[in-house]
Amino acid sequence: MMTLTIDNKRIEVPEGTSVLRAAKDNDIYIPTLCDDDRLEPYGGCRLCLVDIEGIPRPVTACTTPVTDGMVVKTTTSYIERLRRTVVELLLSDHPNDCMVCEKAGDCTLQELAYFYNLRDNRFRGERRQYTEKDGNPFIERNMEKCILCGKCVRVCEEVQGVAAIDIAYRGFNAKICPPFEKDLFCEFCGQCVSICPTGALSGKQWAGRGRQKDIKEIKTVCPYCGCGCNLILHVSRNEVIRVSSDPDTLNEGWLCPKGRFGYDFINDDYRLTTPLIKKDGKFEEVSWDEALDYVAGKFSEIKVKHGADAIGGLSSARCTNEENYLFQKFMRTAIGTNNVDHCARF
Repeated sequence: MMTLTIDNKRIEVPEGTSVLRAAKDNDIYIPTLCDDDRLEPYGGCRLCLVDIEGIPRPVTACTTPVTDGMVVKTTTSYIERLRRTVVELLLSDHPNDCMVCEKAGDCTLQELAYFYNLRDNRFRGERRQYTEKDGNPFIERNMEKCILCGKCVRVCEEVQGVAAIDIAYRGFNAKICPPFEKDLFCEFCGQCVSICPTGALSGKQWAGRGRQKDIKEIKTVCPYCGCGCNLILHVSRNEVIRVSSDPDTLNEGWLCPKGRFGYDFINDDYRLTTPLIKKDGKFEEVSWDEALDYVAGKFSEIKVKHGADAIGGLSSARCTNEENYLFQKFMRTAIGTNNVDHCARF
């Protein structure tokens, strides 16, 4: 363990921990745009600059490992001037359309501008403009809002192992794009969307459906496979408008294309929402009480006539562990049979 002092607070962290991670773990705030605990340190945004005793210049907290006895100051008047200037420079090349931006209220750059009270900008000049729109079916890419933090590039390579995008060109002309600037054509997992700190990347299905106000968040489990990834459903007016995931859950916030974008079936017109019982050769809508009484009666009828072992139950990998537990418990205690199987063959 390493012992260091951050803002006069003495703390202990494991060897190899970065200064930024040490500060976060001890509720000490250091602003950053390019860092993510799930990715390798990058040091691109330069917002996490800190003063370390014995080093004559500010250093990036995300790429600096702690040493025993280190003394760190996360904020000084000089450091705050540097951070403010960095945010100003980013905003000087950024569209000022927060009123209609999909990420408003959940944008790290917007929060930093608010924190530093940046109403006007000292820097004037040419601003990058991209008129072409990407023709892919899922992800809206607005490169004018890109701050080149590199998060999308790194998650695509480090987590997905796909490397579908990278930073092309240099200097003012630098931009993130697929090879040869073609339309994005990848797995469409949406990891890049989930990790983007601005409105540069968003889901096309989410456009105009709602942002932060009056949005209800419901935690659930993905229904598509047996992995059981945790989901957060963003619900507006009793309709799911987008899906995200919590980085602190088992799947670390990562989702597959189905989990992130395949939720339209919830409100599909063909989805059954009412129990049906076949009467005179035709299905008729009935109440849940009537449907459950009908099923219970049929189970009892079979048990009396053929015995409980004439009934078997097939469970599903798409259910939660809790639901599968209740199912086998029902089969064994209510029905009285051990004939329980599972479709996934685990």
